[in-house]
Amino acid sequence: MIAVLGSFSSYSVLDYFFLALAVVAFVVEAWAFIDAITRPTQAFVATGKQTKPLWLIILGVAAVVGLGGVLGKLGIISILPVAAFVAAAIYLADVRPKVKEFGRGRTGSSQGPYGPW
Repeated sequence: MIAVLGSFSSYSVLDYFFLALAVVAFVVEAWAFIDAITRPTQAFVATGKQTKPLWLIILGVAAVVGLGGVLGKLGIISILPVAAFVAAAIYLADVRPKVKEFGRGRTGSSQGPYGPW
């Protein structure tokens, strides 16, 4: 009975699990790319975290590789989706907090809670 049910399904539970992981990884990679687009160029240089164009290239390639992983164009054992996720995770964990502080630090020093001091 199980063999009959298994023949009707082209995906196993493990395939769905890896597909879910690929979708989550792609969402993280796309979030990192979109976040990098919205940050000012000066913030990257001022915080010493490479340049904005370099991060956009890295994260853009990561998002394309992640999309390829979701669409099944890259094998499950391929190292590229893992490297793409690691690049996005490094941006989100290391670069984003520093660049985010840069934007707040400039306006926060001259602004009070209700406007300029």
